[in-house]
Amino acid sequence: MTGTLHITGDDRADELLSSNPLALLIGMLLDQQVAMETAFAGPLKIADRLGAFDAETIAAAQPDDVTELFRISPAVHRYPANMAGRTQALCQAIVDDWNGDAAAIWTREEPNGPEVLARLKALPGFGEQKAKIFLALLGKQYGFTGENWRQAAGNYGEDGCFRSVADIVSPDSLARVRETKKAAKAAAKAKP
Repeated sequence: MTGTLHITGDDRADELLSSNPLALLIGMLLDQQVAMETAFAGPLKIADRLGAFDAETIAAAQPDDVTELFRISPAVHRYPANMAGRTQALCQAIVDDWNGDAAAIWTREEPNGPEVLARLKALPGFGEQKAKIFLALLGKQYGFTGENWRQAAGNYGEDGCFRSVADIVSPDSLARVRETKKAAKAAAKAKP
């Protein structure tokens, strides 16, 4: 980790993301159909409400209990049942495939960028785009230096761009990422 991430605007949430690889993975998983700040603040809500924050505990919890934990106001996500299930599936995969160590996905056997991308895509809830964004986040802000990570991350790995959460380091960069996303949506909408 190269320093504290500045994604949520909440110091405690950002510190958890910066210090806990599982929190960062879950934040990325939750980053759909809600504001980035809301998604990445989710792990702190889970930790505070569950009283623990590790893959084994989350995976082993009763599904109804996790769903209820996601529903408590302020909700972890706008789709609590669906995202609670996805979070538990992600945690179970980390337990089964990575011995409960989320960071092993990008540290075990010193993988290169394409290998980390493949490992991420194998996780529940991580498709091609989400995996590339997360790989870019690892490389740009989390200290991952595996060979060819920028190429594997595609345009999200480009230096000086403002495409995704990987590029947020300040309130100004958050605003620039939002502008880029808004422009991309408008361009997509304008296409016949």
